[in-house]
Amino acid sequence: MSSWGLSMRPQSRPRFKICWCPEIAAKHLNPACRMIGIEPELADDATRSFRTRELQTVKNPVTIADGTRTTSMGSLTFPLMLEHVDDMQTVSEQAIMDAVAYLFYRMKLVVEPSGALGLAALLSGAVSAQGMV
Repeated sequence: MSSWGLSMRPQSRPRFKICWCPEIAAKHLNPACRMIGIEPELADDATRSFRTRELQTVKNPVTIADGTRTTSMGSLTFPLMLEHVDDMQTVSEQAIMDAVAYLFYRMKLVVEPSGALGLAALLSGAVSAQGMV
């Protein structure tokens, strides 16, 4: 079975981590769409790697967004990021907590802080939705 240039054999391991699937699909369906990665300021290895075009590390990142507590990107995912991501931004711990609170009190959703990074970027002004659909 083949879809958008990705091949999967029955009972085989996927070649890409699932987090990259939406980016790859979106770029395939609309190459003009912009992908902006969001990362906590305290665990910014991917942002620094994106900007320097070399793998960077963070020693023991401490952030409320524990789903992002990795010391560095992998050698397989780093080239994918460079190919499919247009920009990287960071958000503060306070912005992450504000986004989690917003989702809880306004939307009645309980989320792990890593799942609130995109909203944290919007609410804090790290990225703008102006002119976006």
